[in-house]
Amino acid sequence: MVAVAANYRKVIDRISEAAQRAGRNPREIKLLAAAKSQSVELVQAAIAAGVRLIGENYVQEAESKRQVISDTVEWHMIGHLQRNKVKAALNTFDLIQSLDSVALALELDKEGRRNGKTVRTLIEVNLGDEASKSGIGQDEVAELLKRVGDLSHVRVEGFMAVPPFKEKPEEIRPYFRALKDLQVELQRLVPNVSLNQLSMGMTHDYPIAVEEGATIVRIGTALFGPRKA
Repeated sequence: MVAVAANYRKVIDRISEAAQRAGRNPREIKLLAAAKSQSVELVQAAIAAGVRLIGENYVQEAESKRQVISDTVEWHMIGHLQRNKVKAALNTFDLIQSLDSVALALELDKEGRRNGKTVRTLIEVNLGDEASKSGIGQDEVAELLKRVGDLSHVRVEGFMAVPPFKEKPEEIRPYFRALKDLQVELQRLVPNVSLNQLSMGMTHDYPIAVEEGATIVRIGTALFGPRKA
């Protein structure tokens, strides 16, 4: 059995150390358990250890786990969301971290209006302009933010990003810094939104993400151990 509680403590300690290096309050940073392909038992162990945010990549997998897990935690969609899955997603997730187009925003708004709820989102930014990854380019974020501002049932709370992988985590720092700079710039340009959340950093690089301003780090391997194929 994976020692999830011990792993959780180690990650929390490293988050705290990174926050202190940056002069930040460690309580500002939340650990999200990236639970793709993990068993219900391991997810429950993470919740018992103290995790309060659960991230899933697929709607159907999250649905099946939520049928079993009754704990009061937030469920976040961290994978690409297809428009035909929006209805199911809004019945399953508390926050969509992967808003990446006007078309998806309109679909979320339509479904949110139908359900009488405001859909909480983060805009996913493709920091490295990688064709293999979802998310929008940095130069497109302002326009999407303005378009979402006209919608009554979608609220953007910040940004999410998966930077290009580098063997040396320090080489990823400029990407995290770019997302933080984007947050500061657009908060000034679009003052009617609160872009407080930055979801960035995973097992390989989360201490650097914390140093650069992350408020949510998405942790899979460091919490659950290597994912089984």
